[in-house]
Amino acid sequence: MNNRMTEILQTKYPIIQGGMHYVGYADMAAAVSNAGGLGIITSLTLANTPADQEPHVGHGGAEKLRMEIRKCKSMTDKPFGVNVTKLPMIAPGNLFDDIVQVLIDEEIPVVETAGSQMPAEWKAFKENGMKIVHKCTSIRHALSAERAGVDAISMDGFDCGGHPGEDDVGNWVLLAKAGKKLKIPFVASGGVACGEQLAAAIAFGAEGINMGTRFMATKEAPVHQNIKQALVDTDERGTHHVYRSMRNTERVFKNETTMKVNEIEKEHPGDFSKIAHLAKGLNYKASFQETGDTTSSVWSCGQSIGLIDDVPTCQQLVENIMKEYEVARQRLVGGKL
Repeated sequence: MNNRMTEILQTKYPIIQGGMHYVGYADMAAAVSNAGGLGIITSLTLANTPADQEPHVGHGGAEKLRMEIRKCKSMTDKPFGVNVTKLPMIAPGNLFDDIVQVLIDEEIPVVETAGSQMPAEWKAFKENGMKIVHKCTSIRHALSAERAGVDAISMDGFDCGGHPGEDDVGNWVLLAKAGKKLKIPFVASGGVACGEQLAAAIAFGAEGINMGTRFMATKEAPVHQNIKQALVDTDERGTHHVYRSMRNTERVFKNETTMKVNEIEKEHPGDFSKIAHLAKGLNYKASFQETGDTTSSVWSCGQSIGLIDDVPTCQQLVENIMKEYEVARQRLVGGKL
């Protein structure tokens, strides 16, 4: 498949593996890129974690990110990207600037940006020949990013794992409106897990898909097998939202810990200190990398879990998505509705 997104990404297929905390390491990114998509390393997972908590990547700060990028380069000769999320409460001191410089130094071809707009950083990326795919949860933010000069948008609907914004608009409306309003290419993100959705996204005007949760349930994903099995076993009702009272809504796997978070939020709305012991990232990391306990932490996943019924390799997953897409496309072309 060739379109504006494959030209921007320089990939065989317009399929992006979105940035994910404690998943977006070199192994994940390289596997997706080798399969014909665009793998993404998550910068803050590496650079914002104390060195003694990530012994497999060595030194602290942005240099850990540099080492992971170089590891990924040793695992694939295909393009891969890095996710950079700009949030005021993350990245102490000059860490964010250091992350940006590492990406420029390492000549990363595609940067997936998220969070606050970052015009100075976008300018620096563009001056160094890097492509920018910015994640947005609303049309107004997408249009603003388009005006600012990003190359493409990842349109993130309410179905997504992680942060869906505060507008509560699902992809059925969001993608159709993006197709009418945006001039630059965009991909569908949030709740995506199969080739039929790729065909539907293209019908809306999108030129590809961005998947996170679905790539978690692959053999190469660097997460505990128990997490992968939970994604297979749980249906589309197995997620809900936390942090609503803080206007930092996050879709997460529904378990006893997240239910407790919601109970505390009702009693103490807007007070993160009351839930910090349950929500801290070390719990998340332990579930994914060490214990495989699906119930003891707050971890992100999207409603696409309702479409996951196996744990293939990334190659098998991407090839199957493209086969499903072609069948769906032929149905549309043939008028068999």
